[in-house]
Amino acid sequence: MHDGVRRDSILNVIQNNAMPCLPVSELIVCGWDEVFILDRDTRKEGMPAKIWSWRAAGRSDLPGEHQALFNTTDECKPFDHGQKILITSSGGAVAYVDRQQDRVLFWGRPPNAHSADLLPGNRIAVAASHDPHGGGDRVLVFDLARPDQVLWSEPLAWAHGVVWDEARQILWTLGDDCIRIFKLVDWDTANPRLAVISSHPLPDTGGHDFYTVPDSPFLFVTTSRHVWLFDCDTKTFQPHPGLADKAGVKSVCQHPDTKQVVYVQGDGDYWWSEKLHFLAPDDVLHIPGEHFYKARWNVRIE
Repeated sequence: MHDGVRRDSILNVIQNNAMPCLPVSELIVCGWDEVFILDRDTRKEGMPAKIWSWRAAGRSDLPGEHQALFNTTDECKPFDHGQKILITSSGGAVAYVDRQQDRVLFWGRPPNAHSADLLPGNRIAVAASHDPHGGGDRVLVFDLARPDQVLWSEPLAWAHGVVWDEARQILWTLGDDCIRIFKLVDWDTANPRLAVISSHPLPDTGGHDFYTVPDSPFLFVTTSRHVWLFDCDTKTFQPHPGLADKAGVKSVCQHPDTKQVVYVQGDGDYWWSEKLHFLAPDDVLHIPGEHFYKARWNVRIE
Protein backbone atom coordinates (compact mmCIF):
# COMPACT_ATOMS: atom_id res chain seq x y z
CA MET A 1 0.00 0.00 0.00
CA HIS A 2 1.23 3.50 -0.80
CA ASP A 3 2.63 5.20 2.34
CA GLY A 4 0.44 8.27 1.89
CA VAL A 5 -2.71 6.16 1.64
CA ARG A 6 -1.74 4.08 4.68
CA ARG A 7 -0.97 7.15 6.82
CA ASP A 8 -4.28 8.77 5.83
CA SER A 9 -6.11 5.59 6.80
CA ILE A 10 -4.48 5.51 10.24
CA LEU A 11 -5.25 9.19 10.76
CA ASN A 12 -8.91 8.59 9.97
CA VAL A 13 -9.10 5.81 12.55
CA ILE A 14 -7.56 7.82 15.39
CA GLN A 15 -9.30 11.12 14.58
CA ASN A 16 -12.70 9.61 13.78
CA ASN A 17 -14.04 12.70 12.01
CA ALA A 18 -13.04 15.16 14.70
CA MET A 19 -14.86 18.49 14.71
CA PRO A 20 -12.54 21.38 13.71
CA CYS A 21 -13.03 23.38 16.91
CA LEU A 22 -11.22 23.87 20.19
CA PRO A 23 -12.47 21.54 22.93
CA VAL A 24 -13.92 22.80 26.18
CA SER A 25 -12.06 20.60 28.63
CA GLU A 26 -9.71 20.29 31.54
CA LEU A 27 -6.05 19.33 31.27
CA ILE A 28 -4.13 17.64 34.08
CA VAL A 29 -0.42 18.50 33.96
CA CYS A 30 2.61 17.43 35.96
CA GLY A 31 6.38 17.63 35.88
CA TRP A 32 7.61 19.48 38.94
CA ASP A 33 6.44 19.34 42.57
CA GLU A 34 2.89 20.37 41.60
CA VAL A 35 0.13 18.51 39.78
CA PHE A 36 -2.59 20.86 38.61
CA ILE A 37 -5.60 21.18 36.31
CA LEU A 38 -6.03 23.88 33.68
CA ASP A 39 -9.43 24.84 32.34
CA ARG A 40 -8.85 25.97 28.74
CA ASP A 41 -12.30 27.53 28.60
CA THR A 42 -11.71 29.86 31.56
CA ARG A 43 -9.09 32.58 31.26
CA LYS A 44 -7.19 34.46 33.91
CA GLU A 45 -4.87 37.22 32.70
CA GLY A 46 -4.98 35.67 29.23
CA MET A 47 -4.00 32.18 30.41
CA PRO A 48 -6.16 29.10 31.11
CA ALA A 49 -7.28 29.18 34.74
CA LYS A 50 -5.73 26.80 37.25
CA ILE A 51 -8.78 25.22 38.89
CA TRP A 52 -7.13 22.57 41.08
CA SER A 53 -3.66 21.98 42.49
CA TRP A 54 -1.94 19.27 44.51
CA ARG A 55 1.44 19.24 46.22
CA ALA A 56 2.78 16.58 48.55
CA ALA A 57 4.66 19.00 50.80
CA GLY A 58 3.01 19.61 54.15
CA ARG A 59 0.22 17.07 53.73
CA SER A 60 -0.99 15.31 56.88
CA ASP A 61 -2.12 12.26 54.87
CA LEU A 62 1.40 11.46 53.60
CA PRO A 63 4.35 10.39 55.78
CA GLY A 64 6.80 13.26 56.18
CA GLU A 65 9.72 11.40 54.61
CA HIS A 66 7.51 10.57 51.64
CA GLN A 67 6.58 14.13 50.74
CA ALA A 68 9.89 15.20 49.18
CA LEU A 69 9.76 12.20 46.84
CA PHE A 70 7.08 14.03 44.80
CA ASN A 71 9.39 16.87 43.68
CA THR A 72 9.49 15.52 40.11
CA THR A 73 6.02 14.24 39.24
CA ASP A 74 5.80 12.34 35.94
CA GLU A 75 2.30 10.85 35.62
CA CYS A 76 -1.21 12.17 36.32
CA LYS A 77 -3.91 9.73 35.12
CA PRO A 78 -7.58 10.51 35.78
CA PHE A 79 -10.14 8.02 37.08
CA ASP A 80 -13.73 8.08 38.34
CA HIS A 81 -14.85 10.75 35.85
CA GLY A 82 -11.79 12.83 36.60
CA GLN A 83 -12.43 13.02 40.34
CA LYS A 84 -9.48 10.82 41.27
CA ILE A 85 -5.92 11.10 39.93
CA LEU A 86 -3.11 8.54 39.98
CA ILE A 87 0.21 10.36 40.40
CA THR A 88 3.77 9.04 40.10
CA SER A 89 7.14 10.69 40.62
CA SER A 90 10.63 9.82 39.41
CA GLY A 91 11.72 10.72 42.93
CA GLY A 92 10.32 7.31 43.89
CA ALA A 93 6.65 7.66 44.76
CA VAL A 94 3.07 6.91 43.76
CA ALA A 95 -0.17 8.34 45.18
CA TYR A 96 -3.86 7.92 44.41
CA VAL A 97 -5.58 11.22 45.16
CA ASP A 98 -9.25 12.07 45.62
CA ARG A 99 -9.64 15.50 44.05
CA GLN A 100 -13.08 16.22 45.54
CA GLN A 101 -12.13 15.32 49.10
CA ASP A 102 -8.53 16.58 48.79
CA ARG A 103 -7.34 13.31 50.26
CA VAL A 104 -4.56 10.80 49.50
CA LEU A 105 -6.23 7.39 49.23
CA PHE A 106 -3.02 5.38 48.73
CA TRP A 107 0.73 5.93 48.63
CA GLY A 108 3.79 3.83 47.89
CA ARG A 109 7.53 4.13 47.21
CA PRO A 110 8.43 2.42 43.91
CA PRO A 111 11.93 3.53 42.83
CA ASN A 112 11.97 5.99 39.91
CA ALA A 113 8.26 5.51 39.26
CA HIS A 114 7.24 6.69 35.79
CA SER A 115 3.65 5.58 35.33
CA ALA A 116 0.86 3.57 36.94
CA ASP A 117 -2.60 2.18 36.26
CA LEU A 118 -5.44 0.68 38.24
CA LEU A 119 -5.97 -3.08 38.09
CA PRO A 120 -9.02 -5.18 39.02
CA GLY A 121 -9.47 -5.96 42.70
CA ASN A 122 -8.37 -2.50 43.91
CA ARG A 123 -4.76 -3.01 42.91
CA ILE A 124 -2.23 -0.77 41.17
CA ALA A 125 0.50 -1.57 38.65
CA VAL A 126 3.54 0.75 38.66
CA ALA A 127 6.37 1.07 36.14
CA ALA A 128 9.59 1.56 38.12
CA SER A 129 12.40 2.67 35.83
CA HIS A 130 16.18 2.41 36.29
CA ASP A 131 17.46 3.19 39.76
CA PRO A 132 21.21 3.10 40.56
CA HIS A 133 20.43 2.09 44.15
CA GLY A 134 18.43 -0.96 43.06
CA GLY A 135 14.77 -1.86 43.24
CA GLY A 136 13.90 -0.33 39.89
CA ASP A 137 13.83 -1.73 36.34
CA ARG A 138 10.62 -3.61 37.03
CA VAL A 139 6.84 -3.65 37.13
CA LEU A 140 5.32 -3.71 40.63
CA VAL A 141 1.83 -4.40 41.97
CA PHE A 142 0.38 -2.77 45.09
CA ASP A 143 -2.95 -3.10 46.90
CA LEU A 144 -4.95 0.09 47.51
CA ALA A 145 -5.74 -1.06 51.05
CA ARG A 146 -2.08 -1.67 51.97
CA PRO A 147 0.09 1.44 51.47
CA ASP A 148 3.69 0.87 50.45
CA GLN A 149 3.52 -2.94 50.45
CA VAL A 150 4.61 -4.60 47.20
CA LEU A 151 2.51 -7.67 46.36
CA TRP A 152 4.45 -8.74 43.26
CA SER A 153 7.19 -7.53 40.92
CA GLU A 154 8.86 -8.59 37.68
CA PRO A 155 12.03 -7.21 36.02
CA LEU A 156 11.56 -4.88 33.02
CA ALA A 157 14.52 -2.74 31.99
CA TRP A 158 13.84 1.03 32.18
CA ALA A 159 10.11 0.41 32.74
CA HIS A 160 8.18 3.53 31.75
CA GLY A 161 4.57 2.61 31.03
CA VAL A 162 1.68 0.41 32.16
CA VAL A 163 -1.81 0.27 30.61
CA TRP A 164 -4.58 -1.98 31.88
CA ASP A 165 -6.76 -3.32 29.04
CA GLU A 166 -10.18 -4.06 30.54
CA ALA A 167 -11.61 -5.55 27.35
CA ARG A 168 -8.74 -8.01 26.86
CA GLN A 169 -8.05 -8.46 30.60
CA ILE A 170 -4.32 -7.96 30.11
CA LEU A 171 -1.67 -5.49 31.24
CA TRP A 172 0.44 -3.82 28.57
CA THR A 173 3.86 -2.67 29.84
CA LEU A 174 6.57 -0.58 28.18
CA GLY A 175 10.30 -0.94 28.75
CA ASP A 176 13.38 0.50 27.08
CA ASP A 177 13.22 -1.76 24.03
CA CYS A 178 9.98 -3.76 24.17
CA ILE A 179 6.30 -3.99 24.98
CA ARG A 180 5.59 -6.89 27.32
CA ILE A 181 2.10 -8.29 27.87
CA PHE A 182 0.94 -9.84 31.17
CA LYS A 183 -2.16 -11.69 32.31
CA LEU A 184 -3.56 -11.91 35.83
CA VAL A 185 -2.85 -15.12 37.75
CA ASP A 186 -4.21 -16.16 41.17
CA TRP A 187 -5.81 -12.73 41.30
CA ASP A 188 -8.48 -13.64 43.85
CA THR A 189 -5.92 -14.93 46.33
CA ALA A 190 -3.61 -13.24 48.84
CA ASN A 191 -0.66 -13.89 46.51
CA PRO A 192 -1.63 -12.45 43.11
CA ARG A 193 0.87 -12.36 40.28
CA LEU A 194 1.22 -11.53 36.62
CA ALA A 195 2.43 -13.95 33.97
CA VAL A 196 4.11 -12.96 30.70
CA ILE A 197 2.07 -13.72 27.59
CA SER A 198 4.41 -12.25 24.97
CA SER A 199 7.03 -9.60 24.30
CA HIS A 200 7.33 -7.34 21.24
CA PRO A 201 10.50 -5.36 20.36
CA LEU A 202 10.18 -1.61 19.80
CA PRO A 203 11.17 -0.14 16.43
CA ASP A 204 13.82 1.88 18.29
CA THR A 205 14.96 2.28 21.89
CA GLY A 206 14.00 4.59 24.70
CA GLY A 207 10.40 3.56 25.34
CA HIS A 208 8.85 6.48 27.18
CA ASP A 209 5.13 7.33 27.08
CA PHE A 210 2.42 4.69 26.76
CA TYR A 211 -1.25 5.66 26.55
CA THR A 212 -4.54 4.50 25.11
CA VAL A 213 -5.83 5.99 21.85
CA PRO A 214 -9.59 6.17 22.52
CA ASP A 215 -12.06 4.32 20.30
CA SER A 216 -9.31 2.51 18.40
CA PRO A 217 -7.10 -0.58 18.66
CA PHE A 218 -4.00 1.60 19.15
CA LEU A 219 -1.70 2.64 21.96
CA PHE A 220 0.51 5.74 21.74
CA VAL A 221 4.18 4.79 22.15
CA THR A 222 6.92 7.39 22.29
CA THR A 223 10.61 6.53 22.03
CA SER A 224 13.78 8.61 22.10
CA ARG A 225 13.42 9.76 18.50
CA HIS A 226 9.90 8.91 17.32
CA VAL A 227 6.19 8.59 18.11
CA TRP A 228 4.42 5.36 17.16
CA LEU A 229 1.03 3.75 17.14
CA PHE A 230 0.99 0.17 18.41
CA ASP A 231 -1.87 -1.94 17.06
CA CYS A 232 -3.10 -4.15 19.91
CA ASP A 233 -4.84 -6.51 17.48
CA THR A 234 -1.94 -7.16 15.10
CA LYS A 235 0.92 -6.39 17.56
CA THR A 236 2.55 -4.13 14.96
CA PHE A 237 3.92 -0.59 14.99
CA GLN A 238 3.07 2.27 12.64
CA PRO A 239 4.53 5.81 12.61
CA HIS A 240 2.13 8.35 14.06
CA PRO A 241 0.76 10.39 11.13
CA GLY A 242 1.39 13.76 12.75
CA LEU A 243 4.22 13.15 15.22
CA ALA A 244 6.30 10.31 13.77
CA ASP A 245 9.68 12.06 13.61
CA LYS A 246 9.44 14.22 16.71
CA ALA A 247 12.18 13.34 19.20
CA GLY A 248 11.97 13.67 22.97
CA VAL A 249 8.16 13.54 23.21
CA LYS A 250 7.33 13.00 26.87
CA SER A 251 3.59 12.40 26.60
CA VAL A 252 0.74 12.11 24.09
CA CYS A 253 -2.97 12.05 24.90
CA GLN A 254 -6.08 12.29 22.72
CA HIS A 255 -9.46 13.55 23.86
CA PRO A 256 -12.08 10.81 23.33
CA ASP A 257 -14.78 13.23 22.11
CA THR A 258 -13.05 16.06 20.24
CA LYS A 259 -10.08 13.87 19.17
CA GLN A 260 -7.69 16.75 19.76
CA VAL A 261 -4.20 15.56 20.74
CA VAL A 262 -2.12 17.23 23.45
CA TYR A 263 1.58 16.41 23.67
CA VAL A 264 4.68 17.54 25.53
CA GLN A 265 8.05 17.67 23.78
CA GLY A 266 11.16 18.46 25.80
CA ASP A 267 12.62 21.92 25.18
CA GLY A 268 16.05 21.40 23.62
CA ASP A 269 18.07 19.06 25.83
CA TYR A 270 15.74 19.50 28.80
CA TRP A 271 13.44 16.73 30.03
CA TRP A 272 10.68 19.28 30.53
CA SER A 273 8.93 21.99 28.52
CA GLU A 274 7.20 25.31 29.11
CA LYS A 275 4.81 24.49 26.26
CA LEU A 276 1.80 22.26 25.65
CA HIS A 277 1.36 21.40 21.96
CA PHE A 278 -1.93 20.46 20.30
CA LEU A 279 -2.96 18.73 17.07
CA ALA A 280 -6.30 18.83 15.22
CA PRO A 281 -6.67 21.75 15.64
CA ASP A 282 -3.05 22.86 16.06
CA ASP A 283 -2.21 25.17 18.93
CA VAL A 284 0.57 25.92 21.43
CA LEU A 285 0.11 27.00 25.03
CA HIS A 286 3.27 28.60 26.46
CA ILE A 287 3.45 29.26 30.21
CA PRO A 288 6.92 30.63 31.06
CA GLY A 289 8.54 29.06 34.11
CA GLU A 290 6.50 25.84 34.03
CA HIS A 291 8.08 22.39 33.85
CA PHE A 292 5.58 20.30 31.91
CA TYR A 293 6.40 16.63 31.57
CA LYS A 294 3.02 15.00 30.94
CA ALA A 295 -0.42 16.32 30.07
CA ARG A 296 -3.62 14.27 30.21
CA TRP A 297 -7.14 15.28 29.26
CA ASN A 298 -9.19 15.07 32.44
CA VAL A 299 -11.38 12.26 31.14
CA ARG A 300 -10.88 8.61 31.86
CA ILE A 301 -9.98 6.82 28.61
CA GLU A 302 -11.06 3.17 28.78
